[in-house]
Amino acid sequence: MAPVTQTTHRRPPFLSLRTRVRDRLRDRSPGLAAGVFGGAVAAGLGLGSFAVLVMVLWISSPYPDSGPGGALHVAAALWLLAHGAELVRADSLSGAPAPVGVAPLLLLALPAWLLHRAARDATEGPDTGEDDAEDAPPVPARTAWLGVVSGYLAVGGGVALYASGGGLRPDWAWTAVCVPLLAMAAAGAGVWTAYGRPHGPLSPRALYLLPRWVRRRALDPDARVRLLAAGRAAGAGTAVLAGGGALLVAVSLVWHGGVARASFLQLTEAWSGRIAVLLLCLALIPNAALWGAAYALGPGFALGVDHTTGPLASDPAPLLPPFPLLSAVPDAGQGTPLTWAVAVVPVAAGLTVAWFTARAAGSGEGREPWSVGRTAANAGLAAVLCAGALAVLAAAAGGPLGSGALAHVGPVWWQTGAATLAWTAAVAVPTALGLRAWCLRKRPKTKDTGTPTPTPPAADGEAKKPQGTTRDDVYGAGDPYGLEAAYDFLPADLPSPSPWYDDAAREARWAALKEASATSPPEPEDT
Repeated sequence: MAPVTQTTHRRPPFLSLRTRVRDRLRDRSPGLAAGVFGGAVAAGLGLGSFAVLVMVLWISSPYPDSGPGGALHVAAALWLLAHGAELVRADSLSGAPAPVGVAPLLLLALPAWLLHRAARDATEGPDTGEDDAEDAPPVPARTAWLGVVSGYLAVGGGVALYASGGGLRPDWAWTAVCVPLLAMAAAGAGVWTAYGRPHGPLSPRALYLLPRWVRRRALDPDARVRLLAAGRAAGAGTAVLAGGGALLVAVSLVWHGGVARASFLQLTEAWSGRIAVLLLCLALIPNAALWGAAYALGPGFALGVDHTTGPLASDPAPLLPPFPLLSAVPDAGQGTPLTWAVAVVPVAAGLTVAWFTARAAGSGEGREPWSVGRTAANAGLAAVLCAGALAVLAAAAGGPLGSGALAHVGPVWWQTGAATLAWTAAVAVPTALGLRAWCLRKRPKTKDTGTPTPTPPAADGEAKKPQGTTRDDVYGAGDPYGLEAAYDFLPADLPSPSPWYDDAAREARWAALKEASATSPPEPEDT
């Protein structure tokens, strides 16, 4: 009868599978829906910010060229440009469509931050206000990430369709690549932050997709430590290059202050137009800093086709519009010792990479110090990572501003990356080796193997200390608790430890106990 009962109550396989799928969808649907909603809200907030700014400038303009529809089309196009998508200007002077691809990098911060915040909030789950809300498990990373990206791209697709009817139309190829790429990267960073920024190994599925030699490196803890150290050194070197480029731009603007002020006043006479120009200059400050870094590295930047400006020589630039930041461009002609002095920027970047590498090599990150070959290899890896970062940033800082002579404006990415690699590797590798040797100069050469150090023999005439246990070993130096007075019945020097089953030792212990029971120990004095 029992087997019949089990067979009767056994759930069919297809019902069990359907139940599991239903329960899984039910568990994941709240997190997925919250992620979709958060991604859509992030896109809406970014678009709304650009729309408010453009509408305020359009309302305050004394001579608007179009109605509110045109201003909203400009806001949508500007939102897409902030993601790195290239635009196409349909109403150019020549009549042919002209590309606009120089994206102000400061505008990139707003959508990236909104995506990061939306993904982090979607992963952490809703705030219910209960005491056990902190103990609730986070939403699965894949669910939160997929929801935020889907919601953001749904709004982004509608924005691209709306902007295609304006004067600045999105290039569909660039839009289809840049907007999803930014959404996936920023949302992934937000999910990673919500999980506490883990540095553990990759999942088995991700490792299976990697080549075998990459898998071995990913599973090696020492390799991960060295990679993190190289990443920190490369990040510091990139920051020094960008900061040095910004400093060069600021110095050049002060040097050409009169020309910059005249160009700012020449563009427009309305205060709303001047505010718009000022905001555009602020948004282009990161671009100008990367242009200055490329100039300090040697390749310089282009102000049009076959017009390069560098520290060694500068070609005559074509006729450029009066813009304050363009006033900082050095004059045409051969380089001077003043322009050659900008080489201090890449040298400082190389020294920074070397210092970070030598600090990791000397301390070993909690392990043994790195060898000479490993230190040199890590400095070279940091130089490669720094060169890759500068190449990507240089590509994002430049682009076309039209057709013909303005087909490319800004640094050339591969030239900037190659110069960064040459400078940082030439400076960082030998300097890191020298700093490593300097850090290890006071480290003892002998290693602690765990063996006890032998006691030196006593000098002639010096009484040898007994090998047994003394009172200091039992009570401690100074006897802070008065234990010596309480246990004064014990011998001055205890005999050497002997096995517990030894007859002589056992008889001595019994005798000591009998004597202690006969006479009570003295009371300790109050201190």
